Amino acid sequence: MIKSLTILKTKLMKTEEKQQQGKIDFEPFYQALEDDPKLLEEALEILLEMVNSEPKSIKKLALLIKVDSRFLFNEIVELYKLNQDKGNTLSCCGGI
Repeated sequence: MIKSLTILKTKLMKTEEKQQQGKIDFEPFYQALEDDPKLLEEALEILLEMVNSEPKSIKKLALLIKVDSRFLFNEIVELYKLNQDKGNTLSCCGGI
């Protein structure tokens, strides 16, 4: 019984922790990226490294861009189409 209560308490603590993570204020992070182009560049480099090391991430990233930044998504697709017309394919954008 005590072991079950401990397990339940641990699960509740993890659930609370996840809920609190969802309440994190990201505005200071976004503002810092807007204010400092070097930070933005570093963040993009980290993101690209993550995508390159985990192939499934590219689809998640593409979906995120499509949902949150339709203009950027359309620009990427247009660039891809232009490069295909020229006979050059972008390996990073296959399957979008």
